[in-house]
Amino acid sequence: MAKILIVDDEPRIRELIREHLQHEGFTCEEATDGSAALAALSVGGIDLVILDVMMPFVDGMTCLREMRKRKIDTPVIMLTARGEEYDKLAGLESGADDYVVKPFSPRELVARVKAVLNRTLPKERQAGESYVFGDLVIDTASHSVKIGGQEAALTPKEFDLLVFLVSNKGIALSREKILQKVWNYDYYGEDRTVDTHIKMLRSHLGKYRDNIVTVWGVGYKFDPEVHG
Repeated sequence: MAKILIVDDEPRIRELIREHLQHEGFTCEEATDGSAALAALSVGGIDLVILDVMMPFVDGMTCLREMRKRKIDTPVIMLTARGEEYDKLAGLESGADDYVVKPFSPRELVARVKAVLNRTLPKERQAGESYVFGDLVIDTASHSVKIGGQEAALTPKEFDLLVFLVSNKGIALSREKILQKVWNYDYYGEDRTVDTHIKMLRSHLGKYRDNIVTVWGVGYKFDPEVHG
């Protein structure tokens, strides 16, 4: 299920949103201002941000503009007490995907979250599809990887990396592309980030480790035709 980052300086608002989203099966993280949100987004793994506009330190609009400046394309629903058309347009023009005005109905907010995710999540994430290669089974719904019926102990980032590779099977993916899509990083010579995680991922895949092929001068690809 998708992971949602809730960014609001009011604890009771974060709690209200979190309870309703978790009831629908979503995983939630929280941040109290735009600076903390940017830090959480830099780690990756966030599928959607609910972002309050009026916050101390780094406000929501500044956070949104900085996200887009950094090429972080995670969808955003703006949350604010303002209802003026100008504020709504400013948010949408800055890269927001939707806009909800306080006070809001939690059920309406959940419906908008689902609508945005339906537009933005890859189809395999929406449907919870599985990838099967021999006795390697990657289940995006349960976020699990099994080899011969035994679960492989992958970290969340290793899982995201594996899903990105297998969903683009046979395609040579540059380190730049991997960083952008799995970590939401711009490429500034962060080769070691990808290389280190590839090494760790291979160590968990047993006889399927060689299916992750190094493409010299480019990056990596998942080749389902390789047999260990």
